[in-house]
Amino acid sequence: MKTAIVIPARLESTRLPRKLLLDQTGKTLIEHTYGAAKTSQLADDVFVATDSEKIFQVVESFGGKALMTSLDHKSGTDRTAEVAAKIDAQWIVNVQGDEPEIAGESIDTVFKRMLDHEAPVIATLATPIVSPVQMDDPASVKVVFDGQNRALYFSRSPIPMARDKSFVENYFSNERFLDKPVFFQHVGVYGYHRSFLEKISTLSASPAEQIESLEQLRFLHNGWPIFVDVVNHTAAGIDTAEDYALFVNRQRNG
Repeated sequence: MKTAIVIPARLESTRLPRKLLLDQTGKTLIEHTYGAAKTSQLADDVFVATDSEKIFQVVESFGGKALMTSLDHKSGTDRTAEVAAKIDAQWIVNVQGDEPEIAGESIDTVFKRMLDHEAPVIATLATPIVSPVQMDDPASVKVVFDGQNRALYFSRSPIPMARDKSFVENYFSNERFLDKPVFFQHVGVYGYHRSFLEKISTLSASPAEQIESLEQLRFLHNGWPIFVDVVNHTAAGIDTAEDYALFVNRQRNG
């Protein structure tokens, strides 16, 4: 069975316009993400799915593979689904274009989770939350999962919500608590079987998805299991100018 990584890459973004073309490190952000994706040992191929001729040209200029997609897609999954219909791959991992520090081992964890199941599933990642600021940030999507690593819910709000506020204070100030994490941030990497991507256009947005603006809630609403593996992923995606400045600093300082 063939595997592929698809990197959805739209030109415009709300908080940091044209961010995938920022190049203060000497490489565009999309080239950094493409290079990170190429470190996967289980992906047979890597593609950028874009609605931008400029991004398409940039990807081709550094030797990457790009495919043009519709301007009308509302999510990265929709864009990935269009590309899935054009390539020869059964298992596909969607890596966001603004994740330049994603580890190849993390991507392969997603592939392994999918390949270990006979029935098609969706797979994703989470990482322990280590600060109350991260916990309270709506841009930091939280996830709760069951004993079989199946997602129960994703939210921009703190979940699980501690009834006793002193628990949270003790948790983030005590290394003993952090050794057994209970709060997790979702890492925006998804693994899909081709059969799911063929159905995505038929799934209507769920009420929870519309409230939270999180497309993965649509998948849960429609009965698709999402398996969550925990990885040590300390670098966040690039959403703001401050995020990018910190990324540039990390690149320059090794």
